[in-house]
Amino acid sequence: MKVPFLSLKPIHEEIGAALDAACDRVLRSGWYVLGPEVEAFEEKFAAYCGTKHCVGVGNGLDAMMLVLRAWGVGEGHEVIVPSNTYIATWLAVSYAGARPVPVEPDEATYNIDPERIERAITRRTRAILPVHLYGQAADMAPIREIGKRRGIPVLEDAAQAHGARYRGKRAGALGNAAAFSFYPTKNLGAFGDAGAVTMDDKRLAQKVRALRNYGSRKRYVNEVKGVNSRLDPMQAALLGARLDTLDVWNERRARIASRYMAAFEDLPLVLPATLPESAHAWHLFVVRSKRRKAFREALQARGVGTDVHYPTPPHLQRAYAELKMRKGAFPISERIHREVVSLPIGPHMSEAEVDHVIEQVRASA
Repeated sequence: MKVPFLSLKPIHEEIGAALDAACDRVLRSGWYVLGPEVEAFEEKFAAYCGTKHCVGVGNGLDAMMLVLRAWGVGEGHEVIVPSNTYIATWLAVSYAGARPVPVEPDEATYNIDPERIERAITRRTRAILPVHLYGQAADMAPIREIGKRRGIPVLEDAAQAHGARYRGKRAGALGNAAAFSFYPTKNLGAFGDAGAVTMDDKRLAQKVRALRNYGSRKRYVNEVKGVNSRLDPMQAALLGARLDTLDVWNERRARIASRYMAAFEDLPLVLPATLPESAHAWHLFVVRSKRRKAFREALQARGVGTDVHYPTPPHLQRAYAELKMRKGAFPISERIHREVVSLPIGPHMSEAEVDHVIEQVRASA
């Protein structure tokens, strides 16, 4: 048996009729930029997250960048970011014109450590940007408290956390605003690039709507220097169809994660840690191995696909060479990036596939 790390084909196999109907509806509408399908998804996703507003944009990177710009973040400013994240979090800060200021994670959860945030704040700090990495919400209560006390808004990078909860609230409603990616591999994935911003602040929603559309909310009236980053109606319609399955498919992920946790507890692997007040979305099931290369090669030989999220932390990427953050600057993140391995976890894995992954991990660890 071979178990790929990820296969997207089963999505259409399960809900193909709903997806086909959504495509047909858009094609027959004659409306192909913004319009009713986008508005319908925005309303539906805002209600799902528990926020008053949602603004659909082109991708998750733009979602973060546009919020920062709407908050007036720019040249000479700093934004607190995790040192342990995908580079898109940092790029959003850079594209807004500001400087990313990295903060180390809690090594157990991999999410930004709230206790370290305050020490990184300066008079130039204009936002805090925690990431809900791998599908688990960051510890948002202390982060929000710091932001409120210091007058600094908090933007969730919720790109991996569709449906995750923290203290009863969904990701997307835990900060002053939240940015989502709907990249195809996400728990709620589009069939191409797509993103959204959720928030309760009406003025912020209006600003982001203008910024995503050349700085215009009214045709040929440009309020600011905006960009072209609009959620496509076809993607909006497909996302609306997929949203109906999100909670059910997340439950399937959670059942697989539970089986993995029980099966691997005696192995020389570091297993995921979850906050007691969190409901993990299990976008990824990530373990750590001190012999990662051999572990992955053994699994590959036994028919189990794996991936690494992520091999190189942002501060060691050439893209951020100008920050002069050398190896050893963020030892916790560097250690995590050396050891992490993502195992297959998806809502369409069969019991036999899960059994095979468990058997081969136990034989390879």
